[in-house]
Amino acid sequence: MRMKVRATMIALVPALLCAAVGCGGADTPASGKDPDPQGSADRASGVPGAPAASGSPGPAAPKTGGSRLERSALEQGDLPGYQISAQGKNPNAPDGQPQADKKACQPLADIMGDKPDPAARETVNRGVGSQKQVGLAVSASVSSYAESDAKTLMSRLKKAVAACGSGFSATVEKQTGSYREVRATDYRTAGDESVSWTTTAVAEGVSAHVHLVVVREGDTVVRLMALNVAAAEQKTRVPQEVTDKQLDKVRKAG
Repeated sequence: MRMKVRATMIALVPALLCAAVGCGGADTPASGKDPDPQGSADRASGVPGAPAASGSPGPAAPKTGGSRLERSALEQGDLPGYQISAQGKNPNAPDGQPQADKKACQPLADIMGDKPDPAARETVNRGVGSQKQVGLAVSASVSSYAESDAKTLMSRLKKAVAACGSGFSATVEKQTGSYREVRATDYRTAGDESVSWTTTAVAEGVSAHVHLVVVREGDTVVRLMALNVAAAEQKTRVPQEVTDKQLDKVRKAG
């Protein structure tokens, strides 16, 4: 059942699937650092909610090389208790932006695609797998925009969440899925502005509860999507510590 959920969700949340199955390998860290040994043991034993290892190092400094956006992206070691995989492309995942059947809902379809919005100048993706909560997978991306475009994106998303409560369908490379019960949710962030919502993605009779958080920090937009690949219908939320750490890196890299 777990593998069926993963395969079906390709058409629905391709970016999130990278986190779920680890595009380029779920155990391929985003840097050369070894994964948290305590977290690895906890994942192997299947113990949910296990504590992170004590004595973990503090936040890693941004890399001196690469673009500002690359330095903003999460790296292995940034979040004890989480495995972070570098950007990669699942060969089975469709390319391009999903097309919504309702014009008002297109911003929500875009957010599920290869980049949060066609106006994005650059996007860097990471897959984040929890070693504390079995099955929890988060897709984290940072995208650069002209600041006016970033503000427009946030406005469009807020309007779309309000307009698409009854749901919509989206198609990418002839694969179609639906999103039901789009609901705005409260979620605390330290960015300039944010929007958060939940939805149920459905395809071929398989459904998955998805939580999304989008945050603007100046001309940078952070997109976070979470689901539980071990129990897809289980309600879940993007962990607060993941959001806080991602925004902290954006500010420091800026």
